[in-house]
Amino acid sequence: MAQRLIGVDVGGTKISVAVLEDGVLSEPSLCPTELSSSDALVEQLVRLIGEAGPADGIGLGVPSVIDFATGTARSSVNIPLQGVPLRGLLSERTGISVFVDNDGTCAALAEAYDDDMHPIAQILVMFTIGTGVGGGLVIGGRVFRGATGAAPEIGHLIIAADLEHGAPPAAGFPHPDSLEYHAAGRALDRLGEARGLGDGHAVVDAARAGDERALDAMRILGESLGIGIASAVNMLDPDLVVIGGGVSQAGELLLAPAREACARFVVPGVGTATEIRLARYGPQAGVRGAALLAGQELGD
Repeated sequence: MAQRLIGVDVGGTKISVAVLEDGVLSEPSLCPTELSSSDALVEQLVRLIGEAGPADGIGLGVPSVIDFATGTARSSVNIPLQGVPLRGLLSERTGISVFVDNDGTCAALAEAYDDDMHPIAQILVMFTIGTGVGGGLVIGGRVFRGATGAAPEIGHLIIAADLEHGAPPAAGFPHPDSLEYHAAGRALDRLGEARGLGDGHAVVDAARAGDERALDAMRILGESLGIGIASAVNMLDPDLVVIGGGVSQAGELLLAPAREACARFVVPGVGTATEIRLARYGPQAGVRGAALLAGQELGD
């Protein structure tokens, strides 16, 4: 029997909710994320889930380090969820089975399957470039979560550390030497403001119009992402590297410098079968993957 699954993608700025039924995703509803407190955010999630109607299961993707077994955020940088047992709270409040995972992991799960639910890659690595940098790893059609359910935190790969005098001091998260610091939407905001262009959206618009300052900003952001991609390729030799998140809407302005920089840092002979491309589901990858997560877990 067909399942009706609710997917919820919780971002640092907005929440997306959609229903997946018979392989078809409804048009997502969007609203700003309630960031004033964890209680307020939980109340918002309960309300949005209720508005989506009845379901067999609910999947949530959140930008946090998740203990998958309990659906609790071990740490949460951009939203107030640290220590909140989301799975238990929402299951109790909605009366429906709830599954919680990292938002990048959910997006990766969506990208690992075609519209007919057939896996399209043996090893898929996803980078989500939005408010921060997230990502996910799918191997053989199944999410890889590591020993404790927290992997992978791709945005916190260290890509820019000066090690001449040893390790740099700790500096919170995202660390100034991390991929997230150098390749997220906030990094593009900084690059744009330093060039008198405005925020990241303005940079992309100006780059599309051929502005040299904007093109240089996109080059820097793309090359920073490319170094992170190279680390993943050197480690995993994947079939597919997929780039999603809001900043990915810049398309080849982001991907072209990312591919070029990646090629410079991949060991010769590694990654010869790796394709680097944009996410097929665009900004809907996270919410689609959250719904797929619920379906996959209900089937186990």
